[in-house]
Amino acid sequence: MAGPRTLVLALVFAVLAVEPGLRAESLRIATYNVENYGPANRMTAAGFRPDYPKPEAEKTALRQVIRALRADVLVLQEMGSAAHLEELRRDLRAEGCDYPHAYLARAADTERQVAVLSRRPFTSAETITDLSFPYFGGRETVKRGLLCVTIRTEAGDLTVFGVHLKSRYTDREDDPLSTLRRTAEATAIRDMILKRFPNPAAARFLVLGDCNDTKASKPIARLRQRGETTISVLLPAADSRGETWTHCWQREDTYSRVDHILVAPALLPAVVEGTGRIHDGPGVREASDHRPVVVQLHLTAPTAAVAR
Repeated sequence: MAGPRTLVLALVFAVLAVEPGLRAESLRIATYNVENYGPANRMTAAGFRPDYPKPEAEKTALRQVIRALRADVLVLQEMGSAAHLEELRRDLRAEGCDYPHAYLARAADTERQVAVLSRRPFTSAETITDLSFPYFGGRETVKRGLLCVTIRTEAGDLTVFGVHLKSRYTDREDDPLSTLRRTAEATAIRDMILKRFPNPAAARFLVLGDCNDTKASKPIARLRQRGETTISVLLPAADSRGETWTHCWQREDTYSRVDHILVAPALLPAVVEGTGRIHDGPGVREASDHRPVVVQLHLTAPTAAVAR
């Protein structure tokens, strides 16, 4: 008579013979505006200083936050030069947090750049800079370009688009808070994504970063939809207390959510619990005026069925 162990094994193999297996892989992706990781005009204890480096205390807190995120892929905004990105990688590695792969998106804004750190190798990495749009009778380009990296996973290739839309600062009275320009940037980015992925319903990509606008704004609407085509789904996100802000403007004592993660419709089932998370751990208030947003993906792909 067959024992219990034999019966269990027989049942397992019977199930595998009927249903295809699944390869599963978990991937953690985050976005974080690191607030001027390079020379900037700053108010210090000794007064105003132009082109002053990010204080070491802020860098230490920043690394504490990044380590706690445990992200496999981390998209950064307001990164300085390539040397500054390498400094951050080196200091994280010395603290046991190694990101062997990195890419800096070079565009028109050379002071506050978009970058990515990754534990996974890239199958491709590029900065898309030919993103122009009409603006008050002329043409402008997306100031920080569009970071685009592709990573190979067990479930197939996954593309990450990193964005940092125009800030609300403006020197034009006819474009208060740069709303028109930011909307135009989002539209140009959306159209480029649709060129790469004409059928978003079957695509696997994320769009994430500092959008400098809230979820009901026109720029976010542009990234989500074109006509009747759904391009991406905006993930809800909150911290451990249920709060949803990601940016604090200390001068006005205001809080808003301007950092977002959007996913292609086909990728939505892979989002764990269907939501992102805003990190609010130790060091977050000292490191930056933004808080990072992270999403956990559980990716699966069918494999060949066991031979009968």
